[in-house]
Amino acid sequence: MEMSQHVRVRFAPSPTGYLHVGGLRTALYNYLFARHHGGAFVLRIEDTDQSRKVEGAVENLISTLDWAGVHFDEGPGRDGGHGPYVQSQRLDIYHKHAAQLVKAGKAYYCFCTAERLEEIRAKQLALKLNPSYDRHCRDLPGEESERRKQAGEKCVVRLKVPLVGEVVFDDVIRGTVTIACNILDDQVLIKSDDYPTYHLAVVVDDHLMGISHVIRGEEWLPSTPKHVLLYRYFDWDLPVFAHLPLLLNPDKSKLSKRQGDVAVEDYRAKGFLKEAIINFIAYLGWNPGDDRELFSMEELVKEFTLERVGKSGAVFNVEKLNWLNFQHLRNKPNAEVLGMFRQALSQSPFSGRAYTDAYLLSVITAMRERVTFVKDFLEKSPYFFEPPTQYEQDVVKKRWKPDSGKHLQELAKELSKVENPQKEDYETALHRVSELLNVKHSDLIHPLRLAVSGVGGGPGLYDILFILGKDETIKRITTAIERLS
Repeated sequence: MEMSQHVRVRFAPSPTGYLHVGGLRTALYNYLFARHHGGAFVLRIEDTDQSRKVEGAVENLISTLDWAGVHFDEGPGRDGGHGPYVQSQRLDIYHKHAAQLVKAGKAYYCFCTAERLEEIRAKQLALKLNPSYDRHCRDLPGEESERRKQAGEKCVVRLKVPLVGEVVFDDVIRGTVTIACNILDDQVLIKSDDYPTYHLAVVVDDHLMGISHVIRGEEWLPSTPKHVLLYRYFDWDLPVFAHLPLLLNPDKSKLSKRQGDVAVEDYRAKGFLKEAIINFIAYLGWNPGDDRELFSMEELVKEFTLERVGKSGAVFNVEKLNWLNFQHLRNKPNAEVLGMFRQALSQSPFSGRAYTDAYLLSVITAMRERVTFVKDFLEKSPYFFEPPTQYEQDVVKKRWKPDSGKHLQELAKELSKVENPQKEDYETALHRVSELLNVKHSDLIHPLRLAVSGVGGGPGLYDILFILGKDETIKRITTAIERLS
């Protein structure tokens, strides 16, 4: 795609609560496109539907975007000369433009009551027709409209859609889109509460804010012909449109809260890394054209183009997100993981205890290939932070033999003789006892693992022993013998 002008894109959410993962994808694609072309990324708050507005939602939205690394250049609190960036603060602008359309005969005042509109709708549904406004007020004389308006009669402003012909526009992802005018409704532009509808506000704002590319979800595609008409009625240049594919559940239904989490905050609370979430969401509709799967934000900026965004719905696969989280966590430097680990520790039952960096780094090294989340360091290996209080029963039945207690007693004696043991010294001691007792190594290894960790799996046994240290290892062997023999 040739860039004939300076790129300016926007993300324009409604402040209705949490940030949906689909919203983050829209924001991310706009951000990547802007950064790729050296343009500007604008955040605009579309709060014209005051009934759905949630207190604190804007602050939460900005905080979530910043956490994810999707930083806007202009928006609330970051003025770039095109504000205000909150629609409820721009009402005069919309009224001025609506009046301009009415004056030019491109829009009209409609005085139909809610009761009349409901009556029309019911009749149309009974006749199996698509409900739409019957254009009752479309041809009211201007003087009558003005008189009724001045008399204080409630009204809305409606778009005067052509009765014949087609609206044709190009979409980077969809190609050429053609819609017959006769299936378009005379859309409301200004509601009876004096607030604009999305349709008027989005076009006016995108034009006045110099938006060059409108990148948004597929659900807005049916509304785009009305927007194109508005651009033409105002005699403004069209932006470039790109409508992103739907996000789908694994069963191919539209992604919704009924089948799982859809809020970015939910995934953040579960411990997903922002790098994994961004990498995963980038792939919900886009691909780099090869088999690469791991991307940093910088790499995505370099590679992202709208031409590589597909039309078909993108399946939200949580298993893939888990895998990406594992990969990104594994690739992080120890120092960064240590900081996150300490944060997790501070919110855990082990928070009152002091651990050296060296101790925690040894746990990280031992467990790195076995954890998907930072919290897994604690949940999958609590034995590094407290002695086992119980022992996995299946493992006890399978691995703790009648002689296991005696065998481990000999091992504890052998270990007590070793001064300042290193990792290999634990292995050497176990081999010596194995030969002394004339038993297989496994007859010692399995009950020993059970004694020190309470479970049958985990990282290398000698890694665990070395991290715990000689005294703690012997203490745990003694306790296990008492409890299990």
